[in-house]
Amino acid sequence: MDTLEALRAELLEAVNTAADADALEAVRIAALGKKGRITDLMKTLGQMDPDQRRTFGQAVNTVKDEISALLDARKATFAEAALNAKLASERIDVSLPVRPEREGTLHPISQTYDEVVAIFGQMGFAVAEGPDIEDDFHNFTALNFPPGHPAREMHDTFFLNEQEGGVRHLLRTHTSPVQIRTMLSQKPPIRVIIPGRTYRCDSDMTHTPMFHQIEGLVIDKATHMGHLKGCLKEFVESYFEVSNVTVRFRPSFFPFTEPSAEVDIGCSRKGGELRIGAREDGCEDWLEILGCGMVHPNVLKACGLDPEEYQGFAFGMGLERIAMLKYGIPDLRTFFDSDVRWLKHYGFGPHDVPSLTGGLTR
Repeated sequence: MDTLEALRAELLEAVNTAADADALEAVRIAALGKKGRITDLMKTLGQMDPDQRRTFGQAVNTVKDEISALLDARKATFAEAALNAKLASERIDVSLPVRPEREGTLHPISQTYDEVVAIFGQMGFAVAEGPDIEDDFHNFTALNFPPGHPAREMHDTFFLNEQEGGVRHLLRTHTSPVQIRTMLSQKPPIRVIIPGRTYRCDSDMTHTPMFHQIEGLVIDKATHMGHLKGCLKEFVESYFEVSNVTVRFRPSFFPFTEPSAEVDIGCSRKGGELRIGAREDGCEDWLEILGCGMVHPNVLKACGLDPEEYQGFAFGMGLERIAMLKYGIPDLRTFFDSDVRWLKHYGFGPHDVPSLTGGLTR
């Protein structure tokens, strides 16, 4: 027992005088580890008679529990001191001003897309999408561009390498193939708008090899040109946020519509400033913004619809084009230059969400 009491006093002294957590861990291992001094004493119990084993074992366990409790207390003290030191060294002065961070802006194309979807969504149009890589049937043939048709020359097309069997895919030249896919997969009545990227071999101040289009399609049994005119007039006035815009339909040609028309709106260019409105308000010029027409009977037949039973209208416009008109952007190519200075000037904030009740633009 004298030996056990001496060991107890020695270990208590070692625990109390440990300089840091590492030194304390060394004391624990020396006392309670697999080869520790208390562990060695516990191993001798098997060599004692029962009475001696009971008495000595209780005394060893008492010392073991006391040393363990003191070790835990000292360990907690060291952990608290380490935490306090870390908090002191990593303290943040909340009175300092925040570091400036650059705020991102929304691209005008994304904003225009949301504006157009908001307007046509109010009219009951759904959004339809399709692949950028198309086949000849969906991009040309079903849209009344039969092989050898001269209207195919109107499109400067990016063709992909020919595949087995002579199949040759292409980057779609318009979003009209989605009209075909919609009519083939849905039964009328159909009312969709189709935004997306399109591709043509053309590049100058007003053309780029890749640009965005948005088209509309309505198919049912009673649609006529009056519905088309009313729909487009409502869109123009909502998008440009000008009431009573004068709208003019000029005869034109598109293979997939008959009759076809270009749509002009009244405008003024006095003083070098474009102003959109009614001609009686001083807008004495015209501005072309989109093409439209009644869906050609051949297109309906290609999609399995009877032109004697169904008819409808379609229209299409360039998103960049109407964005340039509304926001005064002079050069189409700047949309794709990735110039953050340009984007900061023409971009929109993350909270500029267009709605017909709150206003399309800030």
